[in-house]
Amino acid sequence: MFGLFRREMRESIENPLIPISDARIASYFGLDALSETGDPVTVDSAMGVPAIWASVNVIPGAIAQLPLHVFRRGDAGRERVETPIASILGTAPNPETTSFQWRKSLMQQVLTHGRGVAFIERDRGNRVRGIWGLDPTHLTLKRENGRKLYIYRDGHREPVVYSASDVIDIPFALRPDGLKHYSPIMQNADVVGLAIALTKYGARYFSGGGVPPFAVTGNFQSGAAMDRARDDLERAMRQAVKEKRQALTLPEGLTISSIGADAERSQMVEAQRFVVEQIARIYGLSPIFLQDLTHGTFSNTEQQDLHFVKHTLSQWIEQIEQELNLKLFGSSSFYAEFNLDGVLRGDFKTRMEGYASAIQHGVLLPNEARAMENREAVEGGGRAYMQGAMLPIDKLGEEPANDDI
Repeated sequence: MFGLFRREMRESIENPLIPISDARIASYFGLDALSETGDPVTVDSAMGVPAIWASVNVIPGAIAQLPLHVFRRGDAGRERVETPIASILGTAPNPETTSFQWRKSLMQQVLTHGRGVAFIERDRGNRVRGIWGLDPTHLTLKRENGRKLYIYRDGHREPVVYSASDVIDIPFALRPDGLKHYSPIMQNADVVGLAIALTKYGARYFSGGGVPPFAVTGNFQSGAAMDRARDDLERAMRQAVKEKRQALTLPEGLTISSIGADAERSQMVEAQRFVVEQIARIYGLSPIFLQDLTHGTFSNTEQQDLHFVKHTLSQWIEQIEQELNLKLFGSSSFYAEFNLDGVLRGDFKTRMEGYASAIQHGVLLPNEARAMENREAVEGGGRAYMQGAMLPIDKLGEEPANDDI
């Protein structure tokens, strides 16, 4: 009789080795983990940590607001072109989503689940018609005949198999097999769990009027009397908190003694700051970007802005550009590139001095500098200029020869 029933076993969605109902299946997808504090860590619970919320908004927001243009290499250099792909990348990847929304969502998936993916829609002529974001939690990867395949399951529909050339794939960090990835939240579950535990502890502490856990001692005649005294004191304490009263009355013979530490003695503030610094390290950010100005000054904050662009944004921008150029343009002369001028502009005085120097040395045309400041072009501003008063040191004081004029 028992042989008629057999429990279904799976190793993954494709191969039956471990049960789909097993708790480990969530960890297989990187959806949750149990931290040492005992708090379960998921992407949703981690987003309740303000430092993670800030991290997952500042980096994607910075990338999403950058202009994204398409250029073509030519014999005379490069030129910016307006093509259907340029409109898809810079304006709207599909009829439902703006470019800003798509790029921000893509990077948010990278910084939470560990991977951002999107499907490239093409027509019968293999021309790109749109880009659609995919939920990375519904995606599995495998190799077949040496080729990488993306298997996507959306609800109860039949799985859709995409080739690697049809998927824009931005992983946070790849595992050694080149298929699976690391999630920054799941990989640092203990740090995230500590942040969640600190937040919960603080909420419980202040919901109890800032009173740490305490013990009640006295001459109790029975266990029932002890339980009644405990319950009565808990109700009295909550009522006092609700009515904002500062005093409690105790029956004669009862004594209250604290068995927990207050926020100061438990170094709760220091622990919160430590967690912010740890989360900043996970995402390669300076704490000032998580609104921690403890060590921020007028001078070093500006330097940290440059550090953010040079060491944090630039690596993500390079990865996205290379993925877009590989999947959208292949080996053609076209390529996509972000414009970082907006985040490197600096203050007005610094910008003007930089423009003046670039124009005087023929690096920028006057109209190019005006365009960078969102100003209209002027007549004659399309010509290159250069200072003409420079001479070699050994020629100073000599009359210029006719050939030098």
